[in-house]
Amino acid sequence: MNVEISDLRAFVAIADLGSFAAAAQELHLSQSALSRRISKLEGNLGLRLLERTTRRVELSAHGRTFALKARQVVNGFDQSLLDITDAASKLTGEIAVACVPTAVNQLLPRVLERYQAQFPQILVRILDEGASEALALVTRGEADFGINYLGAQEGNVSFTPLFEERFVLVCPADHPLARRKSVGWAELKQHRYIAVNKASGNRMLLDLALASKTDLPKPVLEARHVRTAVDMVAAGLGVAAVPQLAVSRIGAQSQLAVVPLVGPSVSRTLGLVTRRGQLLSPAAERFCELVREELPQA
Repeated sequence: MNVEISDLRAFVAIADLGSFAAAAQELHLSQSALSRRISKLEGNLGLRLLERTTRRVELSAHGRTFALKARQVVNGFDQSLLDITDAASKLTGEIAVACVPTAVNQLLPRVLERYQAQFPQILVRILDEGASEALALVTRGEADFGINYLGAQEGNVSFTPLFEERFVLVCPADHPLARRKSVGWAELKQHRYIAVNKASGNRMLLDLALASKTDLPKPVLEARHVRTAVDMVAAGLGVAAVPQLAVSRIGAQSQLAVVPLVGPSVSRTLGLVTRRGQLLSPAAERFCELVREELPQA
């Protein structure tokens, strides 16, 4: 029996994506070439692996069983290549990461630098979206995995915690609150408060955590993204409550100050999000390993 790894890779791509067109695009093949590989694989096995309909490709009963084994073989082969330095530098393909913007700006630059140095031929697609959309990209299979603070309560995804970060106050360095050791939420009523809008996952977390508080500040400005809120603060337009990661690179010479928020202290947990039961490709798993290694510097 002559079963080639390229044929197995073609079958796994179709099984994962449910479409000849999507699989052909991912593998950089024409649909006719992809179809020939599947026909050859089915011929060698003497089994029908796919049931083709006008709208979608479904796995046959044999195909569902074989897909698990084929994926293990393909991932094992790729893992062997990754363990060989010269081969790793020539490995091609792509991974897609759905990531909330604060993590893209603060956590990923060093990860991407290291990853591309090791695997320069692998395309890394960063899908920087708000928390809800980034989670949806993972559940729809449009991203290999995500870095998010949503997903821990979802039944169809696995959430692996990376680290917990507090929400802090960011304000101009010459602001009256800048030299405080901590600031209570109620005190923000006396200052121009900048918030992220209600469509933001961060706003949802804060609203839930502070639901019992009646003396909360009312925003005078709203932004869609945390990064924009920080930019507004830097422009002297007010103060904002943001995750620690969003301001982790602010140094002593910055025009901004960061102060812990208390009464209560509110935090969020960033984690790796994957579809439940999904086996990451070795290329994607190596990216996750680098994310974990960079956490002490985040």
